[in-house]
Amino acid sequence: MLAALVDAGASVDRIRAALAALDVEPVQVEVAEVRRHGLRALHADVRTTQAHITRTLPDVLSVIAAARLDDPARQLAVRTFTTLAEAEARVHGTTVDEVHFHEVGALDTIADVVGCAVALDDLGVLAGGAVVVSTVGVGSGTVRGEHGLLPVPPPAVVELLSGANAPVSGAGPAMELCTPTGAALLTVMADSWGACPPMQLRASGVGAGTADPVDHRNVLRVLIGEPLAPAALSEDLAMVETTVDDLEPRLLPGVLDALVRAGALDAWATQAHMRKSRPGLVISSLCAQDSVDAVFCALIENSTSLGARVVPIRRMSLRRTAETVEVSGQQISVKCGWLGERLVTTMPEFADVARAAAALGRSERAVLDEANRNFCALRS
Repeated sequence: MLAALVDAGASVDRIRAALAALDVEPVQVEVAEVRRHGLRALHADVRTTQAHITRTLPDVLSVIAAARLDDPARQLAVRTFTTLAEAEARVHGTTVDEVHFHEVGALDTIADVVGCAVALDDLGVLAGGAVVVSTVGVGSGTVRGEHGLLPVPPPAVVELLSGANAPVSGAGPAMELCTPTGAALLTVMADSWGACPPMQLRASGVGAGTADPVDHRNVLRVLIGEPLAPAALSEDLAMVETTVDDLEPRLLPGVLDALVRAGALDAWATQAHMRKSRPGLVISSLCAQDSVDAVFCALIENSTSLGARVVPIRRMSLRRTAETVEVSGQQISVKCGWLGERLVTTMPEFADVARAAAALGRSERAVLDEANRNFCALRS
């Protein structure tokens, strides 16, 4: 991960300076290009002295707190070690302060975590960016640790990734592909899990692991870019609908208003022919899933219906913005609908048009037409 971030453009000099600021034994980071199954990658070699110091979480956090680090990088490093200690405590049935990190607390792990935090900060990822992590390859088989042979993925990795609802895969060689440190970094970094989101690609980096198995390209790839606005917004909603033939027509406006007050995003009625050719109404409303019960109750309490159909539905809509135009000194808001980056529809707010028409003593149509002309002139 550290090598991939450097390959994507993070300053290795800044990483070295941050590691030199840690009050621990000397740590060096060397990076070099390597080949993995025909493709280039960057490999980071973290070199430390052979000190036999067992550090607890308070020890590690004290080292990080005393170092000259920018605050975003410091916070990420603190959260990573805290998350890792909490997972180790649950796995070993002890408390966080009693966890002795063993190999997790070794100098190279402190260097990995702090180095990745500084690299992410240097790339601008920690300044409001969103991190999406794909399916995590965890490997299979066994690995020898401080407590003897452990299954792969190790218990701490399972604890960390399951706690984050991360997607995982055991495909690949029978070896450890994700360490507890790597799992902790991923779970702390990740804003979401899944496929690469739509974006304008700005940089990429490939980091190689030390192991080079015969049938597996042991690398990690980082993609960095700017998000692309979706062509349309998509949301999963529910349609609550009923058909009635005995509703007093004068009650219908109140029914629709009650549905909206209960949480419906939209409500409407459609004429229908029912059994025995009776004229009737289909009363429909769209709402979020957590508003279904409230909308249903409003429908039953305000209409003559004895029940309703609830159907999952996907709604797509344009991204909306608003601009303001002036008509003879009157301010009129104009709703704008965007398909991706393209403006495809505009409509002056009719309540503003009606207010302006009344204030100016003009027809609503004349004010509407002038508002549209003024908006076109504003955009040209």
